Amino acid sequence: MEETFQLDDLDRKILSLITENARIPYLEVARECDVSGAAIHQRIQRLTKTGIISGSQFNIDPKKIGYQTCAYVGIFLDNAGLYPDVVRQLKAIPEITQCHYITGGYSIFIKTYTKNNEDLKHVLVEKVQSIPGVSRTETFISLEESINRQMPLG
Repeated sequence: MEETFQLDDLDRKILSLITENARIPYLEVARECDVSGAAIHQRIQRLTKTGIISGSQFNIDPKKIGYQTCAYVGIFLDNAGLYPDVVRQLKAIPEITQCHYITGGYSIFIKTYTKNNEDLKHVLVEKVQSIPGVSRTETFISLEESINRQMPLG
């Protein structure tokens, strides 16, 4: 089980500000938190070192660059022991943006973005279902993403 860390009120405020805007300058965070820029820098370094935060990124809207079909795919494996090999091969498929080892009927659950349904069919048949150990898949096409947010800091 992964170690959890206790966050104080300042940590929570910092995390709230930087998850809302990853490009916010440290000095602006310091002003909002009523502490020095050095204190913010040290806190963010500690939050990064402990793994609470990692990296920063820009979010690309897949539809605006031509990826119209978002789908979730449940993958059934012939044998659970094949999981590491299958995941290694799934990582090589650029259309897959998330991969989870899950409980329930499926062994693996992935999220994909493809240009259209025909492209999705190609990814499923020619790439995912051709991986040794994948017995079958079940696909759900997303019609709309209604919520996409960071974890709340309750």
